[in-house]
Amino acid sequence: MFTGIIEELGVVSSLKQEFDNLHITIKSGLTNELKIDQSVAHNGVCLTVVNIDNGQYTVTAIKETLDKTNLKFLKVNDIVNLERAMKLGDRLDGHMVQGHVDQTAVCTHIEETNGSWVFTFKYDTSLNNITIEKGSITVNGTSLTVVNSKTESFSVAIIPYTYNYTNFNTFKVGTIVNLEFDVLGKYVTKLLSLNNKN
Repeated sequence: MFTGIIEELGVVSSLKQEFDNLHITIKSGLTNELKIDQSVAHNGVCLTVVNIDNGQYTVTAIKETLDKTNLKFLKVNDIVNLERAMKLGDRLDGHMVQGHVDQTAVCTHIEETNGSWVFTFKYDTSLNNITIEKGSITVNGTSLTVVNSKTESFSVAIIPYTYNYTNFNTFKVGTIVNLEFDVLGKYVTKLLSLNNKN
């Protein structure tokens, strides 16, 4: 379980395809605090540390993960948002995040608004995921509040701290991001869909 509060930025130092799997090696200031078998969220995707060597660590993404996330687009030197799993009893500063990405979205608009930024994203509604005004959303692992919720798009407002300490500062129109929708909202949507079938 995660909180959506990004701890550190990592840099992709190596990508190795092996059959349908992608081994991703990351250089990060967190490396010396990690251990093998530990869970770390990468752009919001929970992956297991499988190797640690010389200040770098490696995780493996399987085909299903690659199909559903933006990890398949990673290149060497790309910057990724990192968060270690929360400790039981820690303060929950963001919201409950599972590290299970629901789908991707495309950045369609970026507006600087006198000291902050508003990013707008469009997503495929055929998967029945929804946002609500002032609800929670995770974008590339970052816990955020939805503004301007629409049927197939939403916006988030980004303060300077978040802009500077996450990979939001690398986004451009057309950037593909990972989305994890609020888990409570997903349960409510599922229950409503089951009730409508009965």
